[in-house]
Amino acid sequence: MICGVLTFRAPLSSSSSLTCDSKRPAKHSARLKIQCSNSSPNIPLTTEKIVSDSYLTGGAYDFDRASTSLTQKLLSSPKKVTIVRHGLSSWNKECRVQGSSNLSVLSETGVRQAERCRKALGNMYFDRCFSSPISRAKSTAEVIWQGRDEPLVFLDSLKEAHLFYLEGMKNVDAREKYPKEYTTWREDPANFTVNGIYPVRKLWGTAREAWKEILFSSGENFLVITHKSILRALICTALGLSPERFRSIDVNNGGISVFTFNKKGEAMLQSLNMTAHMYNDHTYLY
Repeated sequence: MICGVLTFRAPLSSSSSLTCDSKRPAKHSARLKIQCSNSSPNIPLTTEKIVSDSYLTGGAYDFDRASTSLTQKLLSSPKKVTIVRHGLSSWNKECRVQGSSNLSVLSETGVRQAERCRKALGNMYFDRCFSSPISRAKSTAEVIWQGRDEPLVFLDSLKEAHLFYLEGMKNVDAREKYPKEYTTWREDPANFTVNGIYPVRKLWGTAREAWKEILFSSGENFLVITHKSILRALICTALGLSPERFRSIDVNNGGISVFTFNKKGEAMLQSLNMTAHMYNDHTYLY
C-alpha cells in the first residue's frame, strides 16, 4: 500500500500575512486527509482548509514573540519597503574607501544600473521614495524615481558611515598606512574605532532611526535608495542581528532587497540582493 502524507499551510492572503491582532489568538484547528493506494503512487491527495485565520508574528505561523518590533508602537497599516543600493560610483571603480564623502559620484556604469533598476521596478507602485542625500545615492534615486509624481524625500539617517581620515584613500594605501584600523574595519567591524567613535555601532542607532522615519510615514509601499554599510545595518536591525554580524550580509550595486512589516513593526525579509535585472530585462511584479 502506498500512502501520501500532506503537510498543510494556512490559506493566507497577502494582506493577512502582515496584519496583527492585539488579542492573543485562539488555537487553530484543521483536518488533514490522507489517501492511500494499492496501485498508483500518483493519485491526487486532498486536504481541507484550516477553519480560521492564522496569526502572524514576523511571518511565523502561530508563534508569539517570533520577531522584534522596530517601532515599539503600532503602525497605521502593514508596510512594504523596497531597498536599493546605489549604482557603481567613481570610488567603487577606483577601490577607494567611500564612507560619508560626497566626492564619489555615480559613474556611467552606475547610471546604467540605476536605469535598469527603474525599468525593473516600473510596474510597482510606491507611495514615496526615501534617499540618502549623498551624491551617488541621490543621483541613483533621481534616475529610478524619474517620471513619478511624488517628490523625493532625503533622510540624513540614510547617509553612509563616517570613516573620517580613511575616506578617499585607496584600499591598498589605507591598509599600508593604517594597518591596525584597516584590519579591524575589515575583520572586526563592530570594534573598529576611529577618532574615538565606533562607526559600525553608531550605524545601528542610525538605522533604527531611519526605520522609524520610514515606517511612520503615510502610505504603505516605500522605495529606499542608500549605501552598502547603512543598508547592512538596516537589514541586520530589522532581523535582530548585532553589529558583530555586519559582514554577514552583502549587497551589490543596484541590488534590490524587500521587507514587509506587520502593524506591530515586526519585519519579514522577503528578498535579499536581487540582481536579475542587471543581466536581462527582468521586471518585478510583486
